[in-house]
Amino acid sequence: MKKDNVMDISTLESILEIGETVAVEFKRCGNGIENDTYESVCSFLNRFGGDLFLGVLDNGKVKGIPEKSASDMVKNFISVVSNPLLFSPTIYLSPEIIKNAEGKTIIHVHIPPSAEVHSYKKVIYDRVDDADVKVTSTSQIAQMYIRKQEIFTERKIYPYATIDDLRLDLFPKVRRMAVNNAGGKHPWEEMSDQELLVSAGLYGVDLATGQKGYNLAAIMLLGKDEVIMNVCPAYMTDALLRKVNVDRYDDRETVRTNLIESYDILMEFARKHLLDKFFLEGVSRISLRNIIAREMISNTLMHREFTSSYIAKFVIEENRMYVENASRAVKNGFITPDNMEPNPKNPIIASFFRNIGYADTLGSGTRKLFKYSEYYSGQYPEFKEGDIFKITVPLDDSYSLDFDFVNEPPNGLNEPPNGLNEPQNVLNEPQNGLNEPQNGLNEPQNVLNEPPNGLNEPQNVLNEPQKMIRKHRIEKIIEIILDNPHITRAELAKLLGVSEATIKRDVSELNKSGKIEYLGSSKAGKWIVK
Repeated sequence: MKKDNVMDISTLESILEIGETVAVEFKRCGNGIENDTYESVCSFLNRFGGDLFLGVLDNGKVKGIPEKSASDMVKNFISVVSNPLLFSPTIYLSPEIIKNAEGKTIIHVHIPPSAEVHSYKKVIYDRVDDADVKVTSTSQIAQMYIRKQEIFTERKIYPYATIDDLRLDLFPKVRRMAVNNAGGKHPWEEMSDQELLVSAGLYGVDLATGQKGYNLAAIMLLGKDEVIMNVCPAYMTDALLRKVNVDRYDDRETVRTNLIESYDILMEFARKHLLDKFFLEGVSRISLRNIIAREMISNTLMHREFTSSYIAKFVIEENRMYVENASRAVKNGFITPDNMEPNPKNPIIASFFRNIGYADTLGSGTRKLFKYSEYYSGQYPEFKEGDIFKITVPLDDSYSLDFDFVNEPPNGLNEPPNGLNEPQNVLNEPQNGLNEPQNGLNEPQNVLNEPPNGLNEPQNVLNEPQKMIRKHRIEKIIEIILDNPHITRAELAKLLGVSEATIKRDVSELNKSGKIEYLGSSKAGKWIVK
């Protein structure tokens, strides 16, 4: 982003074109630096950090500041953010004076995220989208401290809670699930109820206060309903079906019980209202519906912030379903398999879910949803991280992959892709038609924007995260073919962590658009990158 400690012009122009975001703010500063500039500094410190540009209008047009005044403005800025009477706690920032392509002067301030909660003139500000918002609610301020200090609220000890506040009738079920998930042997099988709770981290000691007892994780996982309502009165998962009556709902399930039974209730709601499409993986039929619903439901149950009053939701609509819940976010934006950084919000609850088979290794759920959602609806899911975490999975009842790995011809990448709409000899096929200009991956009309071709694939329009993932995968395919033109399709699928069906489609698109070409016979030939 920077060169010789100064932001380069191309990066600046790109930021100005995109405009203000949760991490970018423009200030005109025509008559000097005003108070709202420092409010933005405070909100950036309290959120994910960001970049401040002085001398720029809200629409991204550079107004500039007087070049002679720039140095004095920088000095005044530093003196304000370093003044404990104005900023608490104070912060050291290093503004830089830069010029755009037209030679106009701008002051750029990079503000890192802080581990503290800051106030300006005794007021706390937070960044919401592209706005600076005053925070006055004690609950909001508490959530901010939780986010900053990485406090796991699931560890909070309730010293007066007893084992009678827990659902003792659930323990046999928990043991049986753990044993089955472990393949027939699990340490919990031979433990008493109290030993199991200690082993799972549900009973412990707060080393800061010396208190002993059951923690919030124990109550949420195994607590009686009235105990849960006492500890977390706002706790609820609202399951809604909205296909006909989109303003209200067609069916509803309000779930307020422990997490073990909440999972079962929400899964039953998904089975009731989602199609279970036929799909074979290897020689076994698997339920795409159950896999996708499991990952979404387990995520919203075990990674939410239980101290928040925000009501979690599981919503099924005509063309999508989604879950959303309060979260303790460490960043803001979309999550993909490439940029994913697993971050457990409730590690004790997550570990318990993994032991009983409700969840897998941290991060695997994201990869599973990207893999199986494409089979289920022909489209990729969307993960959005923030104070409200949201997973959206597209739905298309008319879509059917109907793909059987067993019955597919056992050819590899060396065999040219043929279908009913493709000629048998790719060498004799003209590379370009009147409507297909010859272009590369970096040109606008690339294969990412072409609808997938196949008898069983709908004409989908990919959203931006989906385009980015497919573009990245296709670039990887070309890189791998360059290194090894004889690699098989199965080997390519394994390297990229996707199915052979996905590789078959991508290679077919690359071949049809003239980006790769097959030379030689089906057995001894190879692919070349054009």
